[in-house]
Amino acid sequence: MSAPIKAPEGAPFARILATGSYRPSRVVTNDEICQTIDSSDEWIRERSGITERRWAGDDETVATMSAAAAEKALAAAGLASQDVDVIIVATCTHPYQTPSAASEVASMIGVPTAAAVDISAACAGFAYGLSMAQDMIRGGSAGHVLLIGAEKLSAFTDIYDRSTAFIFADGAGAVVVGPSSTPAISPVVWGGDGDQLQAINMTQNWVDFKANGFDIFPTISMNGQQVFRWAVSEMTRVCRESLDTAGVTVEDLDAFIPHQANNRITDALVRALELPDSVAVARDIITTGNTSAASIPLAMDRMLASGEIHQGGNALLVGFGAGLVFASEVVTLP
Repeated sequence: MSAPIKAPEGAPFARILATGSYRPSRVVTNDEICQTIDSSDEWIRERSGITERRWAGDDETVATMSAAAAEKALAAAGLASQDVDVIIVATCTHPYQTPSAASEVASMIGVPTAAAVDISAACAGFAYGLSMAQDMIRGGSAGHVLLIGAEKLSAFTDIYDRSTAFIFADGAGAVVVGPSSTPAISPVVWGGDGDQLQAINMTQNWVDFKANGFDIFPTISMNGQQVFRWAVSEMTRVCRESLDTAGVTVEDLDAFIPHQANNRITDALVRALELPDSVAVARDIITTGNTSAASIPLAMDRMLASGEIHQGGNALLVGFGAGLVFASEVVTLP
């Protein structure tokens, strides 16, 4: 008779221990964006809430921005890089099919032996990764997980496309997820609608780019109205389900940190969920733009640093984007 396989031994629960972020120094105003599209600062503010965004320089990559955010999160958690067992980078703009950005980050921060993987769930990537990190810690496959959302969307943005040129931006946000003796990350509510693949996609794939003589570079395309309608209707449902799954109500929330897609979407969700005035709402998009997988951790780190939200409160997170996919959790703030 074969010996039984040893069962993994994990922590009873998991929590976010600390946050960190990296924002490129280059500020791109709406007036600069309007040099290549027929628009205005007023129109962009009305349609999205964005007043400015950050674009990375040539020497700033998904990996370098990830490493910078990661080092800040590790320092805030009081941990060394050697304490990290797994690195997850949520991104859709790492320019290499392989190796992963996470493998680059592992080398950059001095822990090349850590397990490393990228995940592609677009703007829902961070929320997807948070669920995976929790499961790793509770399942016993990791003691600490470094989760990073990072994007260099400016490299895949058509600056002449009036529907997308003003939206996308760059940056990286990181969290350290570790063991907890009490519940601090709720079960995830996630899913998608694969029938709406064309709502947000690339103008062409890399094989077609090569076949077409490297003529027109692949960029991000989006049907804004389609995404807006889906996000407002479906994410209201998802947020309510997430609250129910976590066993809390809107009165128990201290913060609402949705993906920073559009300020009008955030406004609509706040109204639909009937959030009390006491709930702090992330508005990082105003000066940061839409940073896809980086938007939730960037907003969380800024809100904590500014004192807008405080350690130990409850925050509802929801990410949604290309796929179309979504994920939501309620977390205890670090």
